[in-house]
Amino acid sequence: MTVVADEVRDAVAAGRPVVALESTIIAHGLPRPRNLRVALELEQAVREEGAVPATIAVLDGQPHVGLDKEQLERVAKDEGIRKLSHRDLPLAVATGASGATTVSATAQLAAGAGVRVFATGGLGGVHRGWTQTQDESADLGLLARTRITVVCAGVKSILDVPATLQRLETLGVAVAGYGTERFPGFYLADSGEPVDWTLRTPGEVARVMRAQDALGERESALIVAQPVPEAEQLDPELHTRVLEGGLRECERQGISGQAVTPFLLDHLMRHTDGASLEANLAAVRGNVRLAGRIAAAWAGA
Repeated sequence: MTVVADEVRDAVAAGRPVVALESTIIAHGLPRPRNLRVALELEQAVREEGAVPATIAVLDGQPHVGLDKEQLERVAKDEGIRKLSHRDLPLAVATGASGATTVSATAQLAAGAGVRVFATGGLGGVHRGWTQTQDESADLGLLARTRITVVCAGVKSILDVPATLQRLETLGVAVAGYGTERFPGFYLADSGEPVDWTLRTPGEVARVMRAQDALGERESALIVAQPVPEAEQLDPELHTRVLEGGLRECERQGISGQAVTPFLLDHLMRHTDGASLEANLAAVRGNVRLAGRIAAAWAGA
């Protein structure tokens, strides 16, 4: 059912490096027409690291692992394209819908196509006020049962980071900082939380991936958390001030559940004059390049 692009299929079959890329950042995370330029830039960055890019989306009910330029343009320009978590995939397929894939949907489709490495910005996680709402991203459960290596900048800083790390531990998902002993905070280089493990080279990451397979443990992800460069992070004081204002506004307007994350992300972008978006892009660019190097190390094993 899933259409795997010829270039991606051939690379997977030959054991050459491939990096999966999500499409939600293209369809819903960036303003038009910049989103298409960034999508092409990220694919090119993967190629420059010696890997094949596999941007993932669902078009007319057909999951695609690897998009051609026309399909990428469609994802970037179609204002009606949906946002699909992994739970939405059968509904989208059955109804012929088109949608951009989130972390969980991208990871599921990538792993199903034999792609082992996936680059994104920030993961979803446990939401603030979980004790009242029990609101948790679908990313966590999916990664607990999917063998894929996710290169990210931690979890979105608008979430409850300590609770998310605890949840990942409970779910048995391996987490390592890349070149850092602190867990990144998406827009911020440091979330304030430590990591138990630090990996420092793509080769080290590839050895962990091989160990996962050799141990024969249940299918689960490896999260490689790389901080955004400090020079390109969002100013921490500005981040704290704007986020606190956004949380107060959520309470005032009665915004809750799934509506909180998009509201806060938009609030941050508007009240930091776009600085949060630039920090996001800086993180994604770095993650994509690192994922390319990890994929190359894995393929060369």
